[in-house]
Amino acid sequence: MTILIELPADLVGEKEIISDTNELVLDGGFFMPKMESECGFEAPEINSYGHSFRDYDAESERQKSVEEFYRLQHINQTCEYVKRMREEYGKLDKIKMSIWECCELLNNVVDDSDPDLDEPQTEHLLQTAEAIRKDYPNEDWLHLTGLIHDLGKVLLLPEFGELPQWAVVGDTFPLGCAFDESIVHHKYFEDNPDSKNPAYTTKNGIYQEGCGLENVVMSWGHDDYMYLVAKENRTTLPSAALFIIRYHSFYPLHKAGAYTHLMNEEDVENLKWLNIFK
Repeated sequence: MTILIELPADLVGEKEIISDTNELVLDGGFFMPKMESECGFEAPEINSYGHSFRDYDAESERQKSVEEFYRLQHINQTCEYVKRMREEYGKLDKIKMSIWECCELLNNVVDDSDPDLDEPQTEHLLQTAEAIRKDYPNEDWLHLTGLIHDLGKVLLLPEFGELPQWAVVGDTFPLGCAFDESIVHHKYFEDNPDSKNPAYTTKNGIYQEGCGLENVVMSWGHDDYMYLVAKENRTTLPSAALFIIRYHSFYPLHKAGAYTHLMNEEDVENLKWLNIFK
């Protein structure tokens, strides 16, 4: 996927505009402000209706379908599968469109993994961006990140291959090492082929401690796809934005504190922004 950005008239000519290529132009002169080392954010445990967020054990009409979703995800997400998906979708040859056209496409998407989210996907994106703009009015790069963070869910649509739900949405997690017990519905990993590979079943697995999350194979989905779209098109968004896009569904990390032994110093700094985002 290639996303086209229209620059304001007064900026045309100041930047080199690349046309007829697979380039994503995102240039607003964004920069990373300094943050207090202890700055953090506690996500609320209940929503405005008094219901718990992300309660995968509560009895509901969607509970059974959500559990079945995670059963399929945990069985089918393997290192080999992710390698194939990254090779195919890293070509960015599916379609070319503007950000808003992509946002509108998301209204045709239903996320079967989420027990809470019922509003249209576009409404979720706008609410996210506006909430961030209200709390952090000077961080325009963060507003944009909020708007585009879920655009990779277009993978569910025919134009992008119509991948199954388990290959697009849901919580993400590392592959190539032991599956942490904090991962929702962890029991279904026993049927994942990677769980039979001794090289993948230790705490570090195929990685070195402190190797950095950039070097860790993550389960395939909309997060990793949108990260590839931005990175391969040489986005000018800061590294914190790419971190948010790629790891915003990595709940075992930013909710349970798992896999921190694989992080490097840059990951630690970027996690502060992800905690603000979530």
